Order: sequence, then C-alpha cells, then structure tokens
Amino acid sequence: MDYDRFLSIVQHAAGADRQTAEATVRVTLETLVKRLTPDQARDLAEHLPREPARLLPQDHVQENVYADEFLRRIAEGEQVDLPAAERRAGAVFLALSRAVPTAVFARVVSELPEDFRLLIERTVAEAGPTLTLEEFLNRVAGRAGLADKQGAWRASEAVLEMLGEQISVGEIRDLMEALPTELSSALERGNEGSDSAPGTTPLEDFLALVALEEGVSVDEALRHARAVLATVRDAVTKKEFHDLTSQLARSYVKELVPA
Repeated sequence: MDYDRFLSIVQHAAGADRQTAEATVRVTLETLVKRLTPDQARDLAEHLPREPARLLPQDHVQENVYADEFLRRIAEGEQVDLPAAERRAGAVFLALSRAVPTAVFARVVSELPEDFRLLIERTVAEAGPTLTLEEFLNRVAGRAGLADKQGAWRASEAVLEMLGEQISVGEIRDLMEALPTELSSALERGNEGSDSAPGTTPLEDFLALVALEEGVSVDEALRHARAVLATVRDAVTKKEFHDLTSQLARSYVKELVPA
C-alpha cells in the first residue's frame, strides 16, 4: 500500500481533509509507538509506507501508556475532544489494519494490554467496513468460481462501476462508507459515467456492459454480478442493503440479489 492510499483510508474514516488526516496519522503513531515494544514497532513499520513507518522508531523506551491516557494525549495533540480523538485514532488503526498483513496486525494487537486491545478492536469496527479488501475479494472469488483475487478484483470493479450508474449519489456515498476504500473509485466512475437516470438501464444491458468491461461472457458476468452483490450484502447492514436494492429494478433484484 502506498502513502496516498493509506492516507485516503484515514481521510475517509475520520471524515477529514488531507492536512487533518496527515496530522492525525502523525499524532496517533507518535503516541502509539510509546506503548509498543521495539519488536512490535518493527513489525508494523516493515509493512507501512515510508511516511508513517518513520513515525514508529524502534529505539524508543516503552512507556506504560494506558488507553485513556493514549486518547487524552491525542486529544491534546490535535486540540479536539475525547470522542473526536477516539474517532481519529480509529481511522488510523483502520489504515494500519489494511496496510499490514492480517496475521502481523493481529499478533501486535494480541500482545497489547487488554484495554488497548479492546480500544483498537472497537475503533476499527466503528471506523471502517466489516470486510477488508482481501476478505471481500476472497468471497467474490469463492462465490463466482474465480481462480484468483485478480479475477475477483476485475469482477468487483466492473460490477460496482455499472452499479454506480443505477443508484443515487446518496446511496453511492453510503456504499463507499461501508465497502473497502479501494473499491470506492469504481462506484465513483459509475456515477460520473452515467448518462441516464439511475435505475433505467435494462438488466441485459447491464450484464453486457459488465461482460465487456471484464472480457467475459454474459453468463459469466451474471455469475460475477451475483457474487459481488452477495458480498456487498455481507459488508453492509440489513438496512443499507435494503436501501440499495430498493433503488434497483425488479429484474435486478430477482436475478442478482441472493435470496
């Protein structure tokens, strides 16, 4: 993951501009590293872009900073209240969880004191989607019978881009908040490329466009679209999925939405 993508996750989860996100990353990581052992800091830094990695030196003296003190220091450093500090810290934890291999991140978190571990788990759950990009693509690949994550990525991008043409801007925004950040650009392209009112493209045209974008048959496009929609349902709440499907034509719901 490069720095721009890392920062975009923080921006999206914290609802902040780039400058604020950069300050949030700096304050959070400079505070977090004081709680980590040199080995834990090294494990994280090895997998991060250069900019955040340099905020995790491995020659520091570990401090017994507890979660409430951690948040107080972030609030003070960013001049915000404690709820805002917790939300911003959660955005950085989410970016870390995306940038670092799952096993490495889980190991580092499991070795932290309980109050810190619970803080990270809670704020990641509140700040970000329920599925990482890796998990999303693995589920799409399994459901669609695709051999690898590259194929699942192409299918997800094609289906979500075409889906972006069928739903409102507000619904696109809601999906972007719920799905892995890396998939947002496909939804945005769909919205920008739409030359008709949402929900007016016949299903057969939708599938033909997905097939063309992927370079597959229409039958394969149908299977891929079903797999992507099923995985979207995994990643959002029941209400969010209902709001999404309520904007789709009945033929889409009948053919694409899992029972």
